[in-house]
Amino acid sequence: MTHDGGTGEVRINRIEGSTFSIGGSDITNTTVHHGGTGADGPGAAELLEAVRELRIALVHLPRSADRSALDAELDEAAGELEEAGEIRPGLPARLRGALQRWAPLVESVNAAAALGGLLASLGS
Repeated sequence: MTHDGGTGEVRINRIEGSTFSIGGSDITNTTVHHGGTGADGPGAAELLEAVRELRIALVHLPRSADRSALDAELDEAAGELEEAGEIRPGLPARLRGALQRWAPLVESVNAAAALGGLLASLGS
């Protein structure tokens, strides 16, 4: 539960030509813009960079079992992206699930908003 009594749940769906921001009512974060250019979603290198940036941002959060679990999932995703050099089916859904599961942990982390934006541009 969040400090305002909400569940802290985040849902990421397909977003095209929109602006969005991830965070709670008393949280300042980065807004991510995606301009429906018709181009394919981000490539593996761009997604890998966003995963790495979120892992770096997690270091600034208090240590907890949730932080460790999220870091392990991000580490696994980064390894998969490095090894394959492509975004394998199922990876975006796993990363979306991780952001949803640990929304209260990452809702104030700008890197989570950036990763969420990339995942949204990949669609389902």
